[in-house]
Amino acid sequence: MLSLVTRAAGVWARLRRARNAAALLCPQLGMEKCPADHVVFSRPYSSQNKEKLDVSIFPVENIRNFSIIAHVDHGKSTLADRLLEITGTIAKTDQNKQVLDKLQVERERGITVKAQTASLFYNYEGMKYLLNLIDTPGHVDFSYEVSRSLSACQGVILVVDANEGIQAQTMANFYLAFEAQLAIIPVINKIDLKNADPERVEKQIEKLFDISKDECIRISAKLGTNVEKVLQEVIEKVPPPSVNISDPLKALVFDSTFDHYRGVIANIALFGGEVQKGHKIVSAHTRKTYEVNEVGILTPNEQPTHKLYAGQVGYLIAGMKEVTEAQIGDTLYLHKQPVEPLPGFKSAKPMVFAGMYPVDQSDYNNLKSAIEKLTLNDSSVTIHRDSSLALGAGWRLGFLGLLHLEVFNQRLEQEYNASVILTAPTVPYKAVLSSAKLIKEHGKEEITIINPAEFPDKFSVSEYLEPTVLGTIITPDEYIGKIITLCQTRRAVQKDMVYIDDHRVMLKYIFPLNEIVVDFYDALKSLSSGYASFDYEDAGYQAADLVKMDILLNGNSVEELGTVVHKDKACAVGKAMCERLKDAIPRQLFEIAIQAALGSKVIARETVKAYRKNVLAKCYGGDITRKMKLLKRQAEGKKKMRKIGNVEVPKDAFISVLKRQSEK
Repeated sequence: MLSLVTRAAGVWARLRRARNAAALLCPQLGMEKCPADHVVFSRPYSSQNKEKLDVSIFPVENIRNFSIIAHVDHGKSTLADRLLEITGTIAKTDQNKQVLDKLQVERERGITVKAQTASLFYNYEGMKYLLNLIDTPGHVDFSYEVSRSLSACQGVILVVDANEGIQAQTMANFYLAFEAQLAIIPVINKIDLKNADPERVEKQIEKLFDISKDECIRISAKLGTNVEKVLQEVIEKVPPPSVNISDPLKALVFDSTFDHYRGVIANIALFGGEVQKGHKIVSAHTRKTYEVNEVGILTPNEQPTHKLYAGQVGYLIAGMKEVTEAQIGDTLYLHKQPVEPLPGFKSAKPMVFAGMYPVDQSDYNNLKSAIEKLTLNDSSVTIHRDSSLALGAGWRLGFLGLLHLEVFNQRLEQEYNASVILTAPTVPYKAVLSSAKLIKEHGKEEITIINPAEFPDKFSVSEYLEPTVLGTIITPDEYIGKIITLCQTRRAVQKDMVYIDDHRVMLKYIFPLNEIVVDFYDALKSLSSGYASFDYEDAGYQAADLVKMDILLNGNSVEELGTVVHKDKACAVGKAMCERLKDAIPRQLFEIAIQAALGSKVIARETVKAYRKNVLAKCYGGDITRKMKLLKRQAEGKKKMRKIGNVEVPKDAFISVLKRQSEK
């Protein structure tokens, strides 16, 4: 009995010592002590340890909301780094390179993919200002991100490279800001480069945008030269938001991300009222009510605040656990204080469609969850359920361009560890039906085809329509001849040709979208030694002579390899597809005929030779008729085997054939 008491006392002593040691370590480990002497670990994702900011000290007239817009690689993110340093938002170090580009894919490719928000505090002429900066992507495939960001702004900084001058995407972004009636501050960056010519760029800005060259600010974002003047111009020229704090709450959700612990984090711009923790808010889209758990600003990391006020841009967490609950473009308002919803955003129009399937069908649910979470963060992707005999259940996804598709696929792999099979990209065609039965079945005369398997027969269609785009090419004049030839081979029609200065030309063409979607940009860059830039916008549909090309293996059609092509290009595309299949399909004991066909007409063929035994090995000398008899018997056996044998295309052969390869 005594030994049991002694042992229990020893255990209690050890527990007491452990508790005391933990109590001493609490402050170092970020732990807090509760009244019952229990030690509680703070969750790493909680913001309870952060001191909350009071942003009520900034009246509406001291708030400026602005974006940085430019062509790819003109120095937007570098300028954002300098602005963050000048305002003391981040420490000044040599490591500050594209601080706002947080995604791994952005770091690897050196481009901005997601628009990022940061709030800056700046003293100017004895007044404290709150500046909300949004850094935007520059590639044409992410123009939807730019247009969404501009909805939360009253002004933009238009950055132009002093070496390259105005490029195609510079013009597209300028017109987005101009149509939104935002204040535009032109900035000429990279004046430290040896070949910089800011005078030439100023003349281009004056000629194309009708902005006086006296308004242009010459800077070097890399060295920090004259960057402070940009901030001062933002305060002078960008108007404060025209909102009222006394109005009921009206908040626009312009972006959102998903956090595994806290659910949906919505980026909001307040157009009226105020919001704080504990408020009951309602979504105008879903009509669901939520309780606000946290509000704050991004500096660029999350910084909780007591409240957010009209005119400010910040984030809000309200316990939305489903990815479908946070619709970008939604309006949030206080419970029992309904408001007129904001107009939201024009839905993105997908330009490219591709099938996406899990490598293993057992991963279907995991991939579905990953796609839902990623589309919350990238709302411009459209999703349709799809299935294939060879690849199983999957989806047909719509993207704004090929780079958008590649970045989405890369983010799936890096952020969600999902491996997928991606089919060849196609564009959405339309068909005007002539068959009364089909019109009744579809409920309309004009149908959209996003999957080649659904392409209707030409006998039931009065005409096919293909999507077109208005392409803008800006290039040095010495490459004009080569570029015009390239455009003509892509069935393009020239609309305009203007010299924007002594050496640079702007060409405008109407292109069939199918001709530029895969490899046009690469071909343009290689022809012009990298100097030409390209941008496009939707130009509606036009009638075209389209055909569905089937791929046959020993006379049997393979549905997944069918594609829609223009009749003039069918032979070249079919030949290239057959050649790739010949390399991908393993040899069998019988011959395999790979054919590309338009209806019943075969336009290309390749043959995979059969494995064959050397039946003449036992013949040494002798009459030729004996050899011929053995070869004839072998050929008859192969013919019989070919009739009963099935060719199964292995999954890796599908992947290699459907890979995006430029058609030769």
